[in-house]
Amino acid sequence: MPFVTRKKTLVAALIVGALVAPAPVAAHPHVWVDAKAEVVFDGKAEIVAIRNIWRFDAAYSAFASQGLDTNGDGKLSVDELKPLADVNVDSLKDFAYFTFITAGGEDIDFDKPTEYWLQDDGGRLILFFTLPTKGQVKVSDPVRLEIYDPTFFVAFRMIDDKDGPIVLDSAPAACAAKTFRPPDLDPASAAALAAVPADQRELPPELRLLTDDQTNGADIACP
Repeated sequence: MPFVTRKKTLVAALIVGALVAPAPVAAHPHVWVDAKAEVVFDGKAEIVAIRNIWRFDAAYSAFASQGLDTNGDGKLSVDELKPLADVNVDSLKDFAYFTFITAGGEDIDFDKPTEYWLQDDGGRLILFFTLPTKGQVKVSDPVRLEIYDPTFFVAFRMIDDKDGPIVLDSAPAACAAKTFRPPDLDPASAAALAAVPADQRELPPELRLLTDDQTNGADIACP
């Protein structure tokens, strides 16, 4: 199934217990996420929300969804996943939703998520949620969107599909998004991070420099 987006109607969504469940393995990163984002514009050509679509790795999806098939039909419905979605979306606020916008060098805050739910897609949990910005964001100044976990407990990677990883919804025709992704870690750095226990969310100071550039996102411009 392709990793789809949505325009005027809702699509699919997910989240696992990455923030609230114990870890099945000891390593950093602990969870891998394929990510897409839709940058929502209003009629004044200003950004008003970010729609996140996150697909979690199969191993962690299986771990986090244990015991959630309450009717025993072998499938996970949106209703069965709703309590998990509620807890996780609420927990995301403690981590700034792993979503960051700067405009003209200033940080932009978000209101609480709307339109969120979880969905199982062939063993992969997918989270959809919308983050409204606190006030409209003008794109006359440089705008940068970043999606990442500063502690590298969760490793995000913007995906490639026919629509691209960043979709500009209702943006003026001249607007464009230039996507960037984190570089691959060298073997020594990856080994050092993998040795950090999974129950230790914060990285030791000597390892933080290894993950400073592990960010995804896009620079958005509207000439």
